[in-house]
Formats: sequence, C-alpha cells, structure tokens
Amino acid sequence: MPHQFALVGDRLVYSNGIVILGLLSAGLVVAFGGHTTRLIPLYAVGVFMSFTLSQMGMVVRWLRLRGQHWQLKAAINGLGAAATGVVSVVIAATKFIYGAWAVLLFIPLLVAGLRAIYRHYRKVASQLSLETAGPPPRIRRHRVIVPIAGVHQGVLHALEYARSISDDVTAVYVEVDPDETDRVRERWEEWGSGVRLIVLPAPYRSVIGPLMNYVNKVDDIRRYDEVVTIVLPQFVPAQWWENLLHNQTALLIRLAFLFRSNTIVTDVPYRLQA
Repeated sequence: MPHQFALVGDRLVYSNGIVILGLLSAGLVVAFGGHTTRLIPLYAVGVFMSFTLSQMGMVVRWLRLRGQHWQLKAAINGLGAAATGVVSVVIAATKFIYGAWAVLLFIPLLVAGLRAIYRHYRKVASQLSLETAGPPPRIRRHRVIVPIAGVHQGVLHALEYARSISDDVTAVYVEVDPDETDRVRERWEEWGSGVRLIVLPAPYRSVIGPLMNYVNKVDDIRRYDEVVTIVLPQFVPAQWWENLLHNQTALLIRLAFLFRSNTIVTDVPYRLQA
C-alpha cells in the first residue's frame, strides 16, 4: 500500500485511508444511483472472493510449514476455499449485469496497482541503500544561474543569496519582450553588482525552452563533480489570493528542471507587506 495510508492523524486514526474510503464509498453510491440493494451483488462477490483467497492463502501456509497435522489443516482450508469459490462463481455469473462486474474488473486492476507500488518501493530502497554505495563525488564546480524577468528588490535579494553560495553566478534574462531588453541591461549595469547578464532570445515568447537550452549548453551532465543551482527570485504577496493576479513562471521552471540530474532549483522568497 502507499505509505501515505500509514500516517496517523491528529486523532490517532489513519486519516488518509478514512478519507479515501469515504470518497470511494460516495462514488459507489452515486454510480449505482443511490440504490443500496444494487450494491448487494457487488458486496457478495467481494466477500466470498475474499473468503476464497484467504482460505487458499492458509493452504499455501500449511504446505510451506508442514507442521503437525498439516495435511488435515490444508484439507479443511482447501474445502473452505472450494466452497466459497463455487459460491463466488455462481454469484458472479448470475449477478454479473447487476453489479458483480465491478468487482471482477476492479480487483485485478487493484492487484496490478499494488504490485506496481511494491516494485516501486523495492526499487527506491535498493537505490537508496548504503550497503553498496560509495562516497558521493566531491563538488568541484558549482554554477549558479539566476533567471530574471526584470530588476527589482526580489531579484537583488536572490542575487545576494546566489553570490553567497558560489563565485560562478550568471543572471539570465529571456527576451520575451524585446522592447524591455535595453531597460533591463541599463538597470542591471547599475544594480547587478558586476554579475554577468546573459540575454536569451525567445522567438516564440517562451521562457522555459530557451532557459533549458541554455542550461543544457553550459552544463556537462557527464561530469558528476559539477552541480548547477537555479536560484529563482520570487516575491510573495501578503494575501494568498493575490497570487492569482501574478503569473507562475517560477513554478513552471521548477517543474521543468525537476527530473534533470545534477540540477538544484531553490526559491528565494521576497515577502511583500500588506
């Protein structure tokens, strides 16, 4: 199961599981038009199929352990599995169009999904394990890129942070509006603290594409001792709803570089006053 279902909430219950079960139950009621009698075939197939699987699991357990009187125990559980299995087949066949089809469809999908989740957790555990890991390579070069859309106090604060973590800092301005380029250059000469400014053309007025192309050009992903940090200046409005009045370019940049190796994206918030 996903690890989120193991989290205990403030009331010491598995809140995520309760919420998901509630939503799924509400979805079933809506899907069957609020007629609880139409849910009985679905419930019956699910119950007897669960009985069958549990009894079969016990048979496998006795076959593995082979303890005292294991043949008798396996025979009893095998008989139970056969009885409940027959009932499951009968109900599924006779009540198929009345709701039993849902169980027969969703249980294989659920099992496949759970097996995929299990494989994911195994893969994550193996890659994070320290048993076969060596020391990480030392960082010998740290490039910092500061994308800017203009020159303001938020950019200056981000620039100071970038200079504090590396001596190799480059500001990048994507030329979405060519009429603003000269103004940005002039203000950067005055406020840029000597940091070089790169202007990238954007013929299709896209910020993400030119920025990614530039990072791919200056960064050699084959070098494991080199790291690129993208420092995003981001002003934070005083009220949450005021975020709706501004574009979300920083969020798009963060998502664009999320899966790029040896690339770190960090925000430098500049909080506005009310």
